[in-house]
Amino acid sequence: MTRQLNILLSGPGLIGRQHAELLSNHPKCHLGGVVAPPSEPNLTFCQSLEVPLFKDIGEALTSDNFDGVIISSPNNFHAEQATVCVQNGIPALVEKPVTDTLESARDLADLSEQTGIPILVGHHRTYSTLLEAAEKFLRSVEFGRPVALQGSALFHKPTQYFLDGPWRTRMGGGPLLINLIHEIGIMRLLFGEIASVFADASNSVRGFEVEDTVAITLRFTSGALGSFLLSDVAASNKSWEMTSGENRKYPHYPASDCYHFAGSNGSLDFPSMRVRYYSGNLEPSWWSPFEEEELDFIPDDPLRRQLDHFVDVIHTNAMPKVSARDGYKNMLVVQAINKSIHRHGIVYLSEVS
Repeated sequence: MTRQLNILLSGPGLIGRQHAELLSNHPKCHLGGVVAPPSEPNLTFCQSLEVPLFKDIGEALTSDNFDGVIISSPNNFHAEQATVCVQNGIPALVEKPVTDTLESARDLADLSEQTGIPILVGHHRTYSTLLEAAEKFLRSVEFGRPVALQGSALFHKPTQYFLDGPWRTRMGGGPLLINLIHEIGIMRLLFGEIASVFADASNSVRGFEVEDTVAITLRFTSGALGSFLLSDVAASNKSWEMTSGENRKYPHYPASDCYHFAGSNGSLDFPSMRVRYYSGNLEPSWWSPFEEEELDFIPDDPLRRQLDHFVDVIHTNAMPKVSARDGYKNMLVVQAINKSIHRHGIVYLSEVS
């Protein structure tokens, strides 16, 4: 029987504690330590799990033999901590965004590729069975050529969210990097690379340094177009969290959707998984009726599936499904969106580096 992997967790925050729970229940993993400031809550957390608390990753890696590291610390620590992992030859799962700046994301991707030490970026929705079913339909004859998409991530974060993490009110901690980065990964997976963006943003509701609402127009390299609305101060259920039902901490609205994908022969409402398409030899026309059905999928926890994949990356040298380079490319789109907001005009991805 293969021994359990000894995993180090950096950052026992909101998502970090979910990782800790998954590690504790995974047959092939063992949580061997936590990296965090020695505060009362962190000490209590480590005592409850009977694991040591380390002040930094360097100290931890010299204190024990770790097989992998999960980094869920604040964004501004990602680059330094992941670099230490690679330099020590240890694979890391780094929560999105992979780092807090485009330059450091590119440097980390370069380092990972040069050394062959894998970095898996925590875009956990990639492992959703919903996305697997959607991707299969969007590649089908029934869907046809990608034409357009509409997407949204509209929700209202409570005041405590910002009190627990004041860094979320400052540059690098807003919904563009924390939330939209997920959606960019989804759109790139399902509709291909993004060629240009045009965006506008507002912080008029909360008045924080970071944005609270963003409207975006996208052009894909295929010629397809898209629009996306993002807000973390909107009283709405049009978000992945509240429509997918994958995280039970959020209320679930199964009849609602956060994406509509339109092709030349069919369309998909996501994640209700309702599809419509012209069948047989019927010419696509607004006068013609659609065939209608719901796609089948087997619900499963994408975070657990992501951990399964991380185990494979460590044990079998499997290629990360979302590599540091993918994380960089997602941040490249965010950078283009930020440039568009400040320039008040279209920004082409080829302009950003």
